[in-house]
Amino acid sequence: MIFEHVLVLSAYLFSIGIYGLITSKNMVRALMCLELMLNVVNINLEIFFSIFVIAIIEPTIVFSIYGNKKSTCINASVGIS
Repeated sequence: MIFEHVLVLSAYLFSIGIYGLITSKNMVRALMCLELMLNVVNINLEIFFSIFVIAIIEPTIVFSIYGNKKSTCINASVGIS
């Protein structure tokens, strides 16, 4: 019973992450949605195989992009005006 509830919750959260990743114009928001999706995958791995994977990639990527470009706008990060 709880297994199905976790899978439905995971599918819902993954859908929110994909929607946010596709529609986001801010790099921080896009990376937060990507991390949400990775955390959902982590939850599914824990449920299916009892494997714990830590997915903390966002701060490193955000700080490196912000340090190079001084902006978190996706268009400014790739040079599109």
